[in-house]
Parts: sequence; structure tokens; C-alpha cells
Amino acid sequence: MRKSGPPKGLVSYLVLELLAEQPRYGYEILKEIESLSGGHWEPSYGSVYPILYKFEEEGYAERLEVEDEPDRKYFELTDAGREELDQKREEVGETGEDLFDVILGFYHMFAVLGTDERFEVENPAVGEGWRFDEDFSAWIVEQVVRHHEHYFSDFERIEDTPEEFVERMGLD
Repeated sequence: MRKSGPPKGLVSYLVLELLAEQPRYGYEILKEIESLSGGHWEPSYGSVYPILYKFEEEGYAERLEVEDEPDRKYFELTDAGREELDQKREEVGETGEDLFDVILGFYHMFAVLGTDERFEVENPAVGEGWRFDEDFSAWIVEQVVRHHEHYFSDFERIEDTPEEFVERMGLD
């Protein structure tokens, strides 16, 4: 079970991958991550900029002077940064369970706020905002299915219980 936020190392991994594509400045990295998440997540300045400065200190990135934009701090990946990226790719490859916990955990909270009588969430009037109800829940699930089909293949229901899925996939 995750305590909060994205898996450890995910933001630094994304920064390395984006710098591997081309030199970038911090705000550009924030906006690219927001775009990659479909507009649903943007890491804070307080996470990206310290990562860039740390990468500079450790020799993974170096600052570039861009003549047309003297006020922006561009960074480019070094050879040491490319080696670090290879290591981060392996580390992030092992965070699937953490991402699963974030995704499912937030969905559970959405459903609980809409159904558990202990919570008295004041929903906006119909047509005036997001609501914690069955219609919005169904829309969220539909979006997840559409994303699955966009990135992977046509969605087919999996009838496994969580325990059966874990056993079938050989997970701990």
C-alpha cells in the first residue's frame, strides 16, 4: 500500500527521458509531463527543479546557454546521465504495483465518497460540476477502457478475482 504520490524515482526518470530527447528547461519539462498524463498530473516546481540541479551536481546533466533565451536554464543530458537513465529504466520498470496502488486507491476513494453513508459530500447540482455518483463513476471506467484500447488492444473483461489474478501472474 502506497502512502502518497507517484512511485519514488518516477519524476527523476521522466526528467532523464525527456532530457535524452533534447535539451529542455524546467517549465517545459513540467508541461511535457502534464501532456503525457493527458493533462491529469503535473509535478510541482519543487520536485522538478531540485532534480535538475541535483543532476547537474552529479554530472548527469549540464546547463546550456541558449542565445535567444538568456533567462531560461536549459539542461542537456551527459554521458553519465545516459548511464543513469539506463539504471532508472530498470528501477521504474519495477514500480508497476506502486502505480496500481495509486490508480486503484484514488478510484476507491472516489467510489467511497459517492456511496459510503459516513461521508456527507455535497455534490454540485446536476450540470454544475463533477459529482460523486454512478454516472461519473461509469464515465471514469469508460475513460480507462478507452485508454487501454488506445495504448494496448480491444478491452476484454478479466473474470479473475484479485487473488486469482495475482496467482496466475505469479505475483507476491
